[in-house]
Amino acid sequence: MKSGKYRLTLLIFAGFFLGILAGWIWGDTIVPVATPMKELFLRLLKMAILPLVITSIVSAVIKVGSSKGVGQITVRTIVYYLTTSVLAILTGQILVNFFKPGMGANLGLEADPDTIGVVQKGLGELLMDIIPKNIFESMARGDVLPVIFFSILFGFFVTQLKEKKRVLMGDIFQAGFEAMMKLTLFVIWTAPVGVFGIVAIIVAETGFDAFIPLGGHFLVVLAALSIHFFITLPLILWFVGKTNPVTHFKGMITALLTAFSTCSTIVTLPFTMKAVTEHSGASEKAAGFVLPIGATINMDGTALYECVATIFIAQVYGFDLTLAQQGLIVITAVLASIGAASIPMSGLVMMTIILNAVGLPLEGIGIILAVDRILDMFRTTVNVYSDSVGAVVISKFEERQTEQDMIQ
Repeated sequence: MKSGKYRLTLLIFAGFFLGILAGWIWGDTIVPVATPMKELFLRLLKMAILPLVITSIVSAVIKVGSSKGVGQITVRTIVYYLTTSVLAILTGQILVNFFKPGMGANLGLEADPDTIGVVQKGLGELLMDIIPKNIFESMARGDVLPVIFFSILFGFFVTQLKEKKRVLMGDIFQAGFEAMMKLTLFVIWTAPVGVFGIVAIIVAETGFDAFIPLGGHFLVVLAALSIHFFITLPLILWFVGKTNPVTHFKGMITALLTAFSTCSTIVTLPFTMKAVTEHSGASEKAAGFVLPIGATINMDGTALYECVATIFIAQVYGFDLTLAQQGLIVITAVLASIGAASIPMSGLVMMTIILNAVGLPLEGIGIILAVDRILDMFRTTVNVYSDSVGAVVISKFEERQTEQDMIQ
């Protein structure tokens, strides 16, 4: 797995730099060759979107709803994850609006949208459109938000079935999700071809100007992730979890290094569980409940990255969005991130879903894919650290609740 992961990373970088070289040397003559390569990659991504959304969200909702101890601990866990995700998104949103790395960029992208679909609608209309009249029609049109709504609702009502049927449906959707992940990994392996095609076209038509805003995008995401990692989460740990952030960080070093190198919260899970129970005083019950759920649905770093990347791509296409319009994109990003797969490169797939949901062209992914792999290492580390803080915070709440119950 590791060798395959690094091989893919090297191939993506190779596709990126070869695309630059081909566009620079051959100019416009490379476009007829590069265009089919770009289209192949984008078509495969579109093919994988909806089946992945349905299986990942339904299986995630079933898993959460079927967990033992559902009650206050579940509510607290979900509130924590939503709170930290929103804080992370707001951090990224503030920085990308302040620095505006995509404004004025000339990337020579073929698509030239006049509007962004999601911001044309008011909040009431958007919420109504989320409810599908016909789920199969929504699937055929590629409308992501109605499919997400249906999947969440369907997964919830699966949890209301009798145990035998609930387990059966859970196994079916989990198996479907795992199969879709294998298919998605196959699609991701075509990324070097797509990156070559997209970058070669950009360089052939615009030269090297495209890479200045790309550097700005990279620095904005890295700065926002750093603020969330070094300021926001330690403050939550100190004031809410009543735990020393330095002690917690020292205990988490092995888990964080594993997350950074593997880009997977699932692989890191045993190290995280050991760290929070042995070094930060989290109970095994809280860690055993909070961390597996967090590995599935808590994606602070990924949510932050997706929000910044979406607004960056909108800026590249010339849209200077109001805060209200960005709020709709944030809501869309949060909805689309539910059930985000905890595997390497999942951010790429989720970006595809979000761009499709808000109405931005998918080819915008090509330019940010050059730095996606490096940022994936940082955002996965933030995801894991947030999970660990959540386990400690929820454990402290459970302890206080137990003490109050004993007093009464």
